[in-house]
Amino acid sequence: MEIPRGSLQSTTFYEQVGGEETFRKLAKRFYEGVAEDPLLRPMYPEEDLGPAEERLALFLMQYWGGPRTYSDRRGHPRLRMRHAPFTVDRAAHDAWLRHMRDAVDSLELSAEHEKQLWRYLQYAAATMINTPD
Repeated sequence: MEIPRGSLQSTTFYEQVGGEETFRKLAKRFYEGVAEDPLLRPMYPEEDLGPAEERLALFLMQYWGGPRTYSDRRGHPRLRMRHAPFTVDRAAHDAWLRHMRDAVDSLELSAEHEKQLWRYLQYAAATMINTPD
């Protein structure tokens, strides 16, 4: 039996890992760590980390194939530009990844999804470094 072209449903990474709920859980857990981190916390001038948590969740949802709410609200992500005012050195990179590792682990994703997500997060963290060690 031949399957008609275009009849197979393809799902995005966003859908495969549980959609909005998964990315909101990731961002929440990440910012719980940031809130207690003496190196990273000062990079977030807002008293409440809620807006930063929301931006991260929306960005990751969009990046992985979910709704385009982030771009609708904030325009192009321009991540390096948005992080330029902050000193992002190797120590900040490592702290960011430490909290993100904890957040990713809390999701209990399949091994393949976890590997794909972690690879991107490591890449993203490395590209934000703007200050030599």
